[in-house]
Amino acid sequence: MKRIHYGWVILVVTFFSIIVAGIIRSSSGVFLVPFEEEFGWDRAFISLSFAISLVIYGFSGPFVAAMLESVGVKKMMWLAMSVLMLGIGLAFFMQYSWQLLLIWGIIFGLGSSVFLTVLSTYVANHWFEKRRGLVLGILTASTATGQLIFLPVLAAIIEKSSWRWAMGLIFVLSLIMMPLILLFMKNNPKELGLMRYGQTADEMEEATIEKKNPIHTAFATLKEAVRVKQFWLLAGSFFICGLSTSGLIGTHFIPFCISFGIPEVTAAGLIAFMGIFDLIGTTLSGWLSDRYDNRWLLFWYYGFRGFSLLLLPFALAENSTFFLIVFAIFYGLDWIATVPPTINLATQAFGTEKSGIVYGWIFAAHQAGAGVAAFGGGLIYTIWNSYQWAFLMAGIFCLLGGAFVLGIKKNAGISDNLHKEEAV
Repeated sequence: MKRIHYGWVILVVTFFSIIVAGIIRSSSGVFLVPFEEEFGWDRAFISLSFAISLVIYGFSGPFVAAMLESVGVKKMMWLAMSVLMLGIGLAFFMQYSWQLLLIWGIIFGLGSSVFLTVLSTYVANHWFEKRRGLVLGILTASTATGQLIFLPVLAAIIEKSSWRWAMGLIFVLSLIMMPLILLFMKNNPKELGLMRYGQTADEMEEATIEKKNPIHTAFATLKEAVRVKQFWLLAGSFFICGLSTSGLIGTHFIPFCISFGIPEVTAAGLIAFMGIFDLIGTTLSGWLSDRYDNRWLLFWYYGFRGFSLLLLPFALAENSTFFLIVFAIFYGLDWIATVPPTINLATQAFGTEKSGIVYGWIFAAHQAGAGVAAFGGGLIYTIWNSYQWAFLMAGIFCLLGGAFVLGIKKNAGISDNLHKEEAV
């Protein structure tokens, strides 16, 4: 009987770790209205706290990528989960608005940065020579799995008791992950005397990883990346991706539904329904990204997302169950489906060794967009008492994002771009 490669064990541990960390990120919309009602805080201010969290964990990405190499993935995951548990524990005693900024904005932002930025890329590149696209699709879809299972549960707990009990559930899940990370996570295949999954002896790399300063490494890689056109096109399109997903839908979809008289549990159920199709779509996207032109995949993903966001305000205004289901299906299928093709294009342009840090910077642009939408959506609601323009503008930006990715040159590596620049 053929022995299962340990890379698949790493995949499972990483999958569930991302689920737990992702619950905190994706649950902001569930907690927004309860915070507003209990503490009397302004919705724009609560949205600002969520936005700060999104931006902090996004801009931590390049440094996390460098630290994963120098410190080790096992230690980084354990420390990050500890930080998340600290933040959850402090949330039970929260009374003042500045505490929300500290806990949700900074502590949750830093704690989730390891899991929700470049961890998927690190695991795929270090443990898998083959099936990388599929692995990226599975790990990226794990955040959808979390919302699929837990968002309706959290909403129901809040409705029947309080948001503190819902937060307690997340704390217990984080606690369960701590021993699993310690027992089963490994830094790289060499610790077990293995090669990457699908790697042959001829492809075995003998190079050792230097213990470099992560801050220097992150900025040195950025300095190299900004000279390449592909970086700006990927970063620009991913800014729009963040603006139209975690920033807008993740933060304001449930409050948007509530404003049309849809109960919170029902709205959370709609997000869970999206999660089913996101799980399918993102896993399928990983499979497709191994076989087809990643630029055209992104073009269609952004196009379908844009049209679905343009449809949503009218579906809610008409209170049409049919159109809401259509929105949930189309939006869900490509909610995070953009990630595997984006990572593949970054790897093609910058190489396997630098792709993690480069993707970290690209993901920082994603979270900058998410932060703009999280705060901007709350601000738009505060001014106009409606989210309609926030969702319509996001749909238009998605169509623009589809145009961005077609400007990426097919199969152009960093050396090609830098040689052209030097020749000029």
